[in-house]
Amino acid sequence: MLRRYTFWLWAAVVVMFLTAAVHSITLFISPAPQNEVERQLFELMRTYRPDLGPIFHPTWANLSTALSSCFSLLCVLGGLINAYLLKKKAGPEIMKGIVLIDLFVFAICFAIMAILTFLPPIVLTGLIVLFLVPAVLMVRDSSEKPAI
Repeated sequence: MLRRYTFWLWAAVVVMFLTAAVHSITLFISPAPQNEVERQLFELMRTYRPDLGPIFHPTWANLSTALSSCFSLLCVLGGLINAYLLKKKAGPEIMKGIVLIDLFVFAICFAIMAILTFLPPIVLTGLIVLFLVPAVLMVRDSSEKPAI
């Protein structure tokens, strides 16, 4: 079971969906400020509109929500594509390319998360990468074996 790339890829799919679900919660729940400085910061994020070009004046909260929702959508997209291809029993030559693309994208995402965010997204994105690595290695092995 642990020697099949499908096990590792399904594990990555589950973590992708879990990451999207956990991260989506932050789109609906806003933290309460713990002190006066945080209250001022939250107020500025909701009300200050920097001039970012012609007719483009979002608040910092708008920008943060957009980035947060895009991360959730990235995880959903990756999970749906992988689950679909696994359900359709796509050949190893197709899966090798898809899993390599997934690993490339989520490894870059993990590096950015590790530098710029906090523990939960770092751990969840790291788990996705951790499960994609053996999937890449094992899908290569299965695609290089001659058909009997």
